[in-house]
Amino acid sequence: MNTKKITELLVELEEDKVYDAVDEAIAAGVSGREILKASQAAMATIGEMYKREEAFVADMMFAGEIMRNILTRIQPLLEKEGGKGATLGKAIIGTVKGDIHDLGKDVVMIALEGNGFEVIDLGVDVPPEKFVEALKNNPDAKVVGLSVFLTSAFPSTEKTVKAIADSGKRGQVKIMVGGAPVTEVVARETGCDYFAEDAAAGVSFTRSVYGV
Repeated sequence: MNTKKITELLVELEEDKVYDAVDEAIAAGVSGREILKASQAAMATIGEMYKREEAFVADMMFAGEIMRNILTRIQPLLEKEGGKGATLGKAIIGTVKGDIHDLGKDVVMIALEGNGFEVIDLGVDVPPEKFVEALKNNPDAKVVGLSVFLTSAFPSTEKTVKAIADSGKRGQVKIMVGGAPVTEVVARETGCDYFAEDAAAGVSFTRSVYGV
């Protein structure tokens, strides 16, 4: 089965038809990773449409909800394919202090898990000290992901990076940041190592850090 249909239907926000296409793909033996890849492609397209003002925030939120439901459907496949119990590495992820948006964070989290990584999810509105505490409790984690949806939370991003540096853990990890208003400039000015424009980029960066 061609998973392009899933991508197209999700871009068009055809909720019921997307679910039918996903179910058909699962029944046809398509891997969870292929379905995830097709879904991520759609989310990336919608993100680009938003930047070009061809889609609204409401469209992105609706697409995110559809994506959540797709992820629920394919989670058992991803766990099976990812070799549950044998991970490639560990990442810590959370939405920074002052921001309660979690759609992007959750997509990245499950994409990482589906690709064989263990993810420590700190949730939303996460203060800098909580990221530091997570690093202390997970010394084997080499990647920290900061999710930001509000421009007003950019200072929190910078404070989080500084707190990690002040704790002496900065050399232990690479920090990636992502979210609708984030750019490479924002990543650089807040002290992050990488701007992840979408979930696929976040996975690629994490793989590169671990050399897998």
